[in-house]
Amino acid sequence: MKSLIILALTGMLTSFGNAYHIASTARLSKWIISESSSLVVNGSTNVNKFSCTILQYPKTDTILVSQDPKNRILLSGKLNIEIKKFDCMNMMMTKQLRRTLREDQFPTFQIRFLSLKETSFLKQKKDFVKGFVEISIAGVTKQFEICYQLNMDKSNIILTGNQTINFSDFNLEPPKKMGKLIQAKDQLAVVFYLKMEAAS
Repeated sequence: MKSLIILALTGMLTSFGNAYHIASTARLSKWIISESSSLVVNGSTNVNKFSCTILQYPKTDTILVSQDPKNRILLSGKLNIEIKKFDCMNMMMTKQLRRTLREDQFPTFQIRFLSLKETSFLKQKKDFVKGFVEISIAGVTKQFEICYQLNMDKSNIILTGNQTINFSDFNLEPPKKMGKLIQAKDQLAVVFYLKMEAAS
């Protein structure tokens, strides 16, 4: 059961992605990411706050997760997010965000899940785990460490977490609305909700 939980968790962490080559390992599992997964970007301006969302992931991906004889977890996947799917509930802000992320040159941005830290403490239906990811926006890639919350029931595994990033991390200038009267701040909070089911 413990091994299944570890494999399930790592499947979640490599969600939203296209599998790429991984080394030959002792154990291998496949997981499908639910369309009900979502991503939210929260930010603020000099006037108010804003939230841009992708409330439904438009496709289901099969993710490969492996564990080698030394119990190291190997991940194989990345999340490709279409910038045009973001909705900021404000036409002008949505347009400015897409322009800031350089949608015309980079229609997607990527989150690649790299590795997990120690996972042997996963003994409850709700737990926390840390892992490293690479985020690529507008041709610039940065590595981050993220803390995830894991929830399990009889049929699903749900992973939630958040990561603070800055526009300037990716050599981008925060979006503007109505000229320079309203200016977004540099910092963003990326919040994700990932739901996964075992592949049959």
